Amino acid sequence: MTTTDTSAQVQRDAEGRLRHLITLEGLSRDEMIALLDLAQFYVRSPGDLPARDQSLAGHTVANLFFEPSTRTRVSFELAAQRLGADVVNLDMQSSSRVKGETVLDTIYTLQAMLADVLVMRDAEPGLPAYVARYVAPHVCILNAGEAHLSHPTQGLLDALTVRQAKGDFSKLKILIAGDISHSRVARSAWQAFSTLGVEELRIAAPEDLMPGANEFAGATRFTNIDQAIADVDVVMALRIQRERMSGAQIPDEVSYHRSFGITADRLAKARPGAIVMHPGPMNRDVEIASNVADGPQSVIQQQVTNGVAVRMAVLATIARNVQARRHFQ
Repeated sequence: MTTTDTSAQVQRDAEGRLRHLITLEGLSRDEMIALLDLAQFYVRSPGDLPARDQSLAGHTVANLFFEPSTRTRVSFELAAQRLGADVVNLDMQSSSRVKGETVLDTIYTLQAMLADVLVMRDAEPGLPAYVARYVAPHVCILNAGEAHLSHPTQGLLDALTVRQAKGDFSKLKILIAGDISHSRVARSAWQAFSTLGVEELRIAAPEDLMPGANEFAGATRFTNIDQAIADVDVVMALRIQRERMSGAQIPDEVSYHRSFGITADRLAKARPGAIVMHPGPMNRDVEIASNVADGPQSVIQQQVTNGVAVRMAVLATIARNVQARRHFQ
């Protein structure tokens, strides 16, 4: 299986255009800004009619979710439909992988049915890059969550949410707090915020949930949440990833909330007007207090709204790049 070290190269075509989106590693600031600008174009407020166009008319998008998902799966489905695509949803229980079919045979079957955009979520590290090496030239792979390693569209929607609320990244101190070690969200957020040039990126976790020293380059590390949250502009809370831990690793929830949860008292240590984020699903009163999650500084529902817009922007951009490649062939 390929490693994430090759993902940044695999996702580009021979001319350097994005053909797949597997990781935010290697994307330039200009590329990220272009995706955020297009996503902002697609943003609509709850209650408004959603943005629609025909960027994906004639395309078929297949959603392959081999791990549970609500927000990511539904938002990719809505994004593709609102861009005019035909959409097929496939999960583990309804696929032939439960009968022993290899993932490549599943992919080959879908591309033989003329699916040309494959959205993948899987617990196996390196799988999106591995599949991208073998698909037909017209097929694009979008990573919707890869093990603990990468969740690029989540990183983009988090960046969009921060930009909407706070503007200039260069003046911001951002804290990502919780189970950093097991979090693909944290890794993609770190890539996005680092590329966009935040003033300071902090990560905070109990010692057992802190990533290795070779990860999160440039981030300031804290094991004390009260110190970490002081004077920040953005607080992103992460849930404990029980599904990626052995039973002995899972912290006691009451003790965890007391020592590391984002509470109203702790949030008061941040800068006035600091925003609170969470990628979902939330464990209320574990990593984040309910009155914080639902409070005036929370932008959690805005993140969900932005998820559809960001995935529309990614799908439209990938489709445009594929069309450009076909035009010059």
